[in-house]
Amino acid sequence: MNAKKEALISILKQSGSLAVALSGGVDSSYLLAMARYVLKNNVIAITADSPVQPSREKNDAAETARQLGVKHIILQSDELKLPAFVSNPENRCYICKKYLFENFIKEASRHGITTTANGMNMDDLSDYRPGFAAIKELGIASPLLDAKLTKSDIRQFSKEMGLSTWDKPAMACLATRIPYGTPITEKALNMIDEAENVLSDLGFKTCRVRHHGNVARIEINPDDYKKIIAGTVKNTIINKFREIGYSHIALDLEGYVSGSMNRGIESNMGHR
Repeated sequence: MNAKKEALISILKQSGSLAVALSGGVDSSYLLAMARYVLKNNVIAITADSPVQPSREKNDAAETARQLGVKHIILQSDELKLPAFVSNPENRCYICKKYLFENFIKEASRHGITTTANGMNMDDLSDYRPGFAAIKELGIASPLLDAKLTKSDIRQFSKEMGLSTWDKPAMACLATRIPYGTPITEKALNMIDEAENVLSDLGFKTCRVRHHGNVARIEINPDDYKKIIAGTVKNTIINKFREIGYSHIALDLEGYVSGSMNRGIESNMGHR
């Protein structure tokens, strides 16, 4: 563990200055905290204000940057103007990441910073994530990956640093809730965001609302099944989801599964 942390410190020192793509999640928040520790004022954070990003994540990113005393840039981003992304192909993540990080690089350059970094770690290598190809093509740094840090390592180090994000559930962009081939619309993204906020407000820490037209398929931890079907909670969810626009609300009996929408992809590295 100590060797990994020292490796990360060495990697960050070599960068001299850094622009961190801050999503508000565990990994990018830890990377920003370490970059601040190593590089002092030679670090900035960039967060995309985009319809595909969960609203809670954007708020968390702003709070993390504030607590760390890092200059935080909110960059307007609209992936919905990209026809290739809106059509929702299997490589939508590649299209999105390339567009997003090209803009991040330009913004970093305006601040005299030549290296932009993301929070990719060792655990990410086992999932189907075509966006990594864009990251490599653009020369985006992945200090946590280079230091061979796992998600568990990052959580432990974050806890030791007193970061409030240390036990935060994993999160992904809202487009991952929509089946491949189904066009991505702002209306659908807003519905998903509002529905997941309802579940979060009710105390469901890890949750996804998979969007199937007018059907919302809820994924939560199986330990929370009893809670979600309790009379008051169940009725609250049904009423609020219908206000949002869902005609039918279903609970997935398998529970929350990261990347569950990737099951139909034959090229997903065996991830089913």
